[in-house]
Amino acid sequence: MHNIRLIPLGARPRDVSFDQLCRDIEMIIPVRITQQDLPSDIDFALDASRKQYHSTELLARLLMTNPEGVHKIVGITPYDLFVPVLTFVFGQAQLNNRAAVFSTFRLHNEFYGLPHSSEQLDSRCLKEALHEIGHTYGLRHCIERPCVMNSSTYVEDIDLKPADFCLTCRAHIQSLF
Repeated sequence: MHNIRLIPLGARPRDVSFDQLCRDIEMIIPVRITQQDLPSDIDFALDASRKQYHSTELLARLLMTNPEGVHKIVGITPYDLFVPVLTFVFGQAQLNNRAAVFSTFRLHNEFYGLPHSSEQLDSRCLKEALHEIGHTYGLRHCIERPCVMNSSTYVEDIDLKPADFCLTCRAHIQSLF
């Protein structure tokens, strides 16, 4: 069974149930998720002019951690992420490689002036985690709307897609285990 390590980056995101997130991922992908709190100063990735963290630099740092027996590493942060060509990203992963990262910053209803919803936050975190993990297993963005691998430009896109893979993407994932 593949092992995936979930690591908070910079700070542990508030209002996120890590235990529930791990259980939910394990119900959808045949992997074992473990958590590890590492002391992680991520200021090296901060672009002070944007007040955001460069996700590619965070991925590079995650790759430097090489836990024994771990196939994939997923970083989760409460801070806003970007890549230079985009205003922001919900997450980023290395295609067919070991590392992924996603942010809860824009997944909170409060960011959009809406009332807090733990259920909505949990759902969005699960979908983002699955999406980025899918990339590490070689999946690209899927054109099927009912697929977690469908691209998300807006938080509404995340809300509209299921927390599961379409048949084609699921077949690819299952072929790897």
